[in-house]
Amino acid sequence: MSLFSKFFGSNNPASEEAKDNEFSKFTPDNEVPVEEQFVFNFKKNGGKFLYCENESEVKDHLEHIFEENDWFESEALCYEPELFNMLEENRIAFNQPTNPAFFLASCENLIADEGSILFSSKQIKQRKPNELPSNIVILATTSQIIRTKSDGLSVIKKKYVKDYPTNITTIKYFEKAAEEDFTQYGSSAKNLYLLLLEDL
Repeated sequence: MSLFSKFFGSNNPASEEAKDNEFSKFTPDNEVPVEEQFVFNFKKNGGKFLYCENESEVKDHLEHIFEENDWFESEALCYEPELFNMLEENRIAFNQPTNPAFFLASCENLIADEGSILFSSKQIKQRKPNELPSNIVILATTSQIIRTKSDGLSVIKKKYVKDYPTNITTIKYFEKAAEEDFTQYGSSAKNLYLLLLEDL
C-alpha cells in the first residue's frame, strides 16, 4: 500500500481535519513527507485534488470533471500530442480553439513547499499563466512531487540534456483571494484540477 493510499484511505471528514491539524506551523518542512506537504499546500492554495491509483481512474475522474463543468463537445487548449486522445474520446475540439473552455496539460513537477505546479514551454509553449484559460486540468504522477522550486529546476536540467525548455514558470493560486493579498500581485487565480496518478 502506497503512502498516498494510506493518506487518502479514509473518506471521513473528521480524519481529514485531523490530518490538516497535523501540519503545525512549528513543524519543520523537512520533517513532513514531501507528498503530504504538497497536498496540504496545494489544497490550501485552493486547488482541486483527485488521487488516481491507475489509468482507468484517471479517465473516470476526467469524464466527471467534463460532466461537472459541461465541457463535452466544447473546445480545449492542449499542446501535448500524447494527451489529444483523451480529448478526442470526449468529443472535445483542440485544433486552433477560438474560445477554449479549459487547458489540458501535464507538468514538469509539483512543488511541495509552495503547493504549486511547475511548467515549461513543453506544456504551455510561450504563454504566460495569465494568458491560459481560467480552467485548467493537469495530469501528473506522484514521482513528480519534489520539495522546492530549485529542486524542480535541477530535475529539468537533468531531464532535458538537449532541447532545453524555455518559459519555466509556476502557477500557485487556484482561487481568488478573499481580500487583497500583495503576495498574489500580478498573478491570476486559476480554477485548477490536478489528477495525480500513483506511479511509485
